[in-house]
Amino acid sequence: MHGGAQAGWLLMALCAVSGAYCLLRARTGTPQERRTARSEAFMGFGMAAMAVPAAALSPPDWAWAAYAALFGAAALRALRPALRGGHHLHHLVGSLAMVYMAVAMAPGAAGSGGSQHTGHGAAGAGGIPLLTGALLVYYVFYVLGSAGRLLPGAAAVPTGAAVPTGGAGPASGAGPGKRGAGDFGGGVGGRPEMATACRLTMGIGMFAMLLTL
Repeated sequence: MHGGAQAGWLLMALCAVSGAYCLLRARTGTPQERRTARSEAFMGFGMAAMAVPAAALSPPDWAWAAYAALFGAAALRALRPALRGGHHLHHLVGSLAMVYMAVAMAPGAAGSGGSQHTGHGAAGAGGIPLLTGALLVYYVFYVLGSAGRLLPGAAAVPTGAAVPTGGAGPASGAGPGKRGAGDFGGGVGGRPEMATACRLTMGIGMFAMLLTL
């Protein structure tokens, strides 16, 4: 990624901490909430690995193919649940975005004249401008939607209002900023705002990584 090594280390740390918290969330909740937390942990650790400054650790050429294969498998796993919308669709988009970045950052993907990067994509990151732009727009809206849910009173339920079984709130459906079944996992200590903050952090991290393509 463009910029100094300090930015790469900061991004790596944020993604790694988010992944670790998601692993803790995976220990509690419903089966669907645990699956969601495991998927988010996988995403967080994968982003952290890709964000390690190249000056500290330069991965072998085959690592990018491994990233693409792992997240390609994650995308296939998320495909069927994504048809139901909700946060599963976001998992699918995130996995495909990781495949895209792994291919774009692979050595030789953009020729030998690519610029140096803070992250592992030091061998000339490239990408398709239109696709990169579409993903950036998606993550802008996702980050704004996640941040809005953290505002005081944004997720408040009026007194006496019925809460659907499974913890789904008033907003549901697919797309950035919307919540479906399994999106309200309270996680450790029953604090859903922490899960939202974790997703917000990874959304910002994904946006930052896409900016480097």
